[in-house]
Amino acid sequence: MSDSDWTDRIAGERMAVDQQFNEQVKASSFSSQQWGLVMTAVEFEIENPEDPDAARIVADTSKLSSVMPEMERVANQGPMAGPGGDQSGNSGGGLLSGVKDALGLGGSGGGDKQQKEEAARLAQAYAEQLQEKLESNGRWKSVCEQAQG
Repeated sequence: MSDSDWTDRIAGERMAVDQQFNEQVKASSFSSQQWGLVMTAVEFEIENPEDPDAARIVADTSKLSSVMPEMERVANQGPMAGPGGDQSGNSGGGLLSGVKDALGLGGSGGGDKQQKEEAARLAQAYAEQLQEKLESNGRWKSVCEQAQG
C-alpha cells in the first residue's frame, strides 16, 4: 500500500493538528524537540480503508527505539532544550521527572520503556485527533480511498 500518497495529501490538516496538539505535548514529559523526534519515527496507517465508517488512523510506533538515543541526548542538553526553561530543575515534576526517568535516575527505573509507552500513547492520540480533523473537513472518505491505492 502506498501510505505516503495519502499522508502527503493531508499536510494542511497535519499542520492544524500539530498546533492543537501542542498543549498535550507541553503537558507530557517531552520537550517540543523530543516530540519532533517521536514524530519522525511514527508512521500513520489507515486500518480498513475500504470501509470509511470502520476505518481508523493508527500510529505505527515500531520505530520509536531508533530515536531514543537522540531523545536522551536532547534531554541532556539542559535548559536550552525545552521551551521556557522547563528543564531548569525547578519544576518538581513533569518534564524533569520524564527526563530523570528516561535517564534511569527516577524512582521507577525502566525510563526508556516508560518514555516509549508515553510516546506511543501520545502518537495514537494525535492520530485520533487527525482523523477527527479529516472527518470534520469532509475529507475522510477521499483519504480512505487514497489509502487503498
